[in-house]
Amino acid sequence: MNNMFSDQRINSGRQVELDLAKCLAIFFMIFLHCFFVTVGFHNTISKPMARIIGQLLGGPFAAPVFMFSMGVGMVYSRNQEPVYMVKRGIKLMLLGLVVNVGEFLLPHFLAGKLLGKWDIFPIAGGLLLFCIDILAFAGMAFILIGVLKKLNVSTRGMVIIALILSIAGSFLRFHDFGSNVPNLIAGYFIGSAGGFTAFPLSNWFIFPAVGLLFGEYYIRCNNKKKLLCLWPLGLVISVVYFVTSWFRPEGFLSETHHYYFMTTIDAMFCLMCIYGVLGLCYVASGFLPDGALEFFSKTSGNLNALYVIQWYLIPLTYIFIVFFKRDIVFGDLSLIIIGLLEITAATALAAWYKARRMSPAS
Repeated sequence: MNNMFSDQRINSGRQVELDLAKCLAIFFMIFLHCFFVTVGFHNTISKPMARIIGQLLGGPFAAPVFMFSMGVGMVYSRNQEPVYMVKRGIKLMLLGLVVNVGEFLLPHFLAGKLLGKWDIFPIAGGLLLFCIDILAFAGMAFILIGVLKKLNVSTRGMVIIALILSIAGSFLRFHDFGSNVPNLIAGYFIGSAGGFTAFPLSNWFIFPAVGLLFGEYYIRCNNKKKLLCLWPLGLVISVVYFVTSWFRPEGFLSETHHYYFMTTIDAMFCLMCIYGVLGLCYVASGFLPDGALEFFSKTSGNLNALYVIQWYLIPLTYIFIVFFKRDIVFGDLSLIIIGLLEITAATALAAWYKARRMSPAS
């Protein structure tokens, strides 16, 4: 094992398998979000489609992979100073508010005014503006890691802290503080009741923390093939666990918030899945043409913008489709088509936005 890692950083620069994994994670999230909006309208979404998109690909194959990759990316970042990480975390949390405008507030009023449907996109009296989505969580993770770095906590120490938080989050999930405001505030840290949080810090911090530790070894790995050789086993074991949970009333991927408020055991299987995904992406990258690799590399650098954009596009797309065709019934095929169109549009707009920002004229 020691021969697998150099004393020096040898895998500098972008790692195509990480870029591919992050892009696939975001694309799966887009399909998941299309599914969420679809089921708010008249639909005939089949049970298999709901499970594959809404629970499997849009679940453990999406956000955990993205958050783990975020932790790995911190190792490759040119600036790892604690102050920088805290500032970046604050910016991500503010960007999370921008997301919530597109995800909740704007579609709430548009659906109400154009369709007369005020309940499809609830806003809980405006409180969902502060919902804890993935960018808000990413911001909190950056802030916490920055603070821990300032306190000279080692990466292994961060993983231990993350494990303790995960165990605490496993026991504290679904706690109801009696009203919306305290549930919202607590939702930044634990999986509280009320639907104000998707990614509480305690339950999800384990992914960027372990990703950070993995990245410190990965950047020194001189034999990725050997390191990732057990990826099929990771995928098989984790997917079996995920699929069996479909059929348990309180299973990890049952039709509840158990996925978003996952236990430590659930997180361990997600980490197996992430290892499998990275290995699969590493193998796949050897067969992809240079154009595809360049696409994933460039897209990986635009993921924050892409994520914000897709939450503005998806609700508006459905609202205007229903506005012009009131009797439409969404099905499996329309979900796939709309998902692919949203991925294409969001990717193109994110690339355009980045190019415009980097243009000397701007």
